[in-house]
Amino acid sequence: MKTGKILLGVLAGAAAGALLGVLLAPEKGSDSRKKISDKSKGYADDVKQKINDLIDGMAEKVDVVKTKANEFVSNGKAKVDEFKVS
Repeated sequence: MKTGKILLGVLAGAAAGALLGVLLAPEKGSDSRKKISDKSKGYADDVKQKINDLIDGMAEKVDVVKTKANEFVSNGKAKVDEFKVS
């Protein structure tokens, strides 16, 4: 979970820096608003991609745990069956 918090902090810092840079630039307000809108869409897409990657990674880990749990249960059942036969 620490990685997710660090990633979120980095993304928030980058977004705040970009926003301040655009706001402090000597341009017309309409140009600044357009730049903010464009950059926010880009950051939103990046965040969505990072979240999807995180979810995919978690799903893979869940699949590995499920597989290992199923193997454990199967081995346990086999041991119980061996004990019953003995």
